[in-house]
Amino acid sequence: MKSLSRRSFRILAAAGLAVPAALAVSGPAHAAEINPRCTSSVQIGATAYVTVGGQTAASVKQFKGCGKNYAYTYVWQQYRDTHGKYQVCTSIVTGNTLRDLQCSNGVEVWSLGANTLAECTRALGGISDVASKETEVRC
Repeated sequence: MKSLSRRSFRILAAAGLAVPAALAVSGPAHAAEINPRCTSSVQIGATAYVTVGGQTAASVKQFKGCGKNYAYTYVWQQYRDTHGKYQVCTSIVTGNTLRDLQCSNGVEVWSLGANTLAECTRALGGISDVASKETEVRC
């Protein structure tokens, strides 16, 4: 499936400013993948990596569990160390439709969970309007 354009993600990120911030935790990396909404969720598919100026900036993952799909984006320390303010956004995507978009000014963001287990989905994650990446499609 075709990826959303950078312009689409800019619109997505701008829209996220009006979305209540999702859980943002600045704890150690090992705690970064514990889904606060479904602790039994498991990652599906490979991790995608957002790059900015040749630097790995964030990881994007898709999870399933508790009857839902979840998107998760984690901003890497090396990016945080070299950049000031940013917004991180994540969403489950079906076709060209964003489901459950969540944004935060923190280290990580989890989507709330989309009722899309019966659909082909991918996770989208990005930093501000600078760069974004999608995981592979999972059906």
